[in-house]
Amino acid sequence: MPTERHADHAVLDVFVGEWTVQAGLPDIPAGRVLFEWALDRTFLLQRSDIPRSPFPSSLAVIAPGATADSFTQHYFDSRGVVRVYRMILRERTWTLLRTEPDFTPLDFAQRFRGTVAADGNSIDGRWETSPDGESWELDFTLTYTRTG
Repeated sequence: MPTERHADHAVLDVFVGEWTVQAGLPDIPAGRVLFEWALDRTFLLQRSDIPRSPFPSSLAVIAPGATADSFTQHYFDSRGVVRVYRMILRERTWTLLRTEPDFTPLDFAQRFRGTVAADGNSIDGRWETSPDGESWELDFTLTYTRTG
């Protein structure tokens, strides 16, 4: 039986499953992303792999945040990069934000904003960077399409 804390993050069920992911960059093949619950629905795991591309494979652990609609994404990748993002999923908008140093220097701020389709089967998003955390520039687009 889920606890009250687990019920607060049931909103993340929209991610659970297998997805293809396509970066809006030339010559980048489609990749695979898997979201799955772990430890009795306490954490949501996100595994990503885009073979034959400059993008690293990654693992993210999504945990409840300080408020009911906030989360923390702990990100790790095959380059050895470790980052922590504040995450919000409100209505159909998914936001990841890194504006403070964590385990690596903060040479620039990062933000991802994605819109989950009404049917829950696609997410159109964009990664952005900022030198100051206020003026944002497009880094690349990213489209998730549910496959299972």
